[in-house]
Amino acid sequence: MDQKKIVFQGEPGANSDIACREAYPDYTPVPCPTFEDAFTAVSSGKATLGMIPIENSVAGRVADIHHLMPTSRLRIVAEWFLPIRNQLMAPKGATLDGLKTVESHIMALGQCRRFLRKLGAVTKVQADTAGAARIVAEAGDKTRAAIASRLAAEIYGLDILAENVEDESHSTTRFIVLSKEPAIAEPNNGPVITTFVFQVRNIPAALYKALGGFATNGINMTKLESYMLEGNFAATQFYADVEGHPEERGLKLALEELAFFSQPKTLKILGVYPAHPIRATFAKRSQQELATT
Repeated sequence: MDQKKIVFQGEPGANSDIACREAYPDYTPVPCPTFEDAFTAVSSGKATLGMIPIENSVAGRVADIHHLMPTSRLRIVAEWFLPIRNQLMAPKGATLDGLKTVESHIMALGQCRRFLRKLGAVTKVQADTAGAARIVAEAGDKTRAAIASRLAAEIYGLDILAENVEDESHSTTRFIVLSKEPAIAEPNNGPVITTFVFQVRNIPAALYKALGGFATNGINMTKLESYMLEGNFAATQFYADVEGHPEERGLKLALEELAFFSQPKTLKILGVYPAHPIRATFAKRSQQELATT
């Protein structure tokens, strides 16, 4: 088995491909048709790592990942943040005025909503950004364009008609890096993120009580999302990220309180991993914004 493979969902030139190249330059990025295929490749040992997008600062969370993570038995060992720069590309000779359709992944289309509305072209959802670029290149139709990365334009021989068409310059996608083998960050060795899922008991104010320990112990929760389980409106699972290590007293106490108010055996830690350095800039920006209000 090649120990230097990292899988991603999409085709060569996708943003996930770029994240793999930046974060793990010594690994060979391997494309997978679906997220399920990427998870399976890591679970089976065909790849060592998986680079999986989980949320974008403009378009929100990536669907399906929260459902796949708890049952995959994979562990989060790292995170990566990639600034997104979307390019509008089309076959050589195409013009902006001549475009009728623009194709891309639904997340990329969402990141460029204002630009696309002004352009006036019909949008078409594809499985991923690089796949859209390949499809447009193969069709050779000058009325069809794709939104993808600059790398995709180079790979598939397309002309870039408009650069950096994302609506917000801060558009950033957060990725989690998955491994079959757990790699827990050492305590007291820099900022750490702990990710976990849980289900609360079906009693009044259960979520309020479950999360109370994080407030009383000074734990910053950076992410909390809920979603239904198996179509059951009464069964809700929560996915959370917090700052800190489970062995640190504050977080340890908070997790103990959370476990008490959760359904038995539903609290599962999915990863304890180093916080990406970019998080420090987020905190600094928030402090600056508070100072000016």
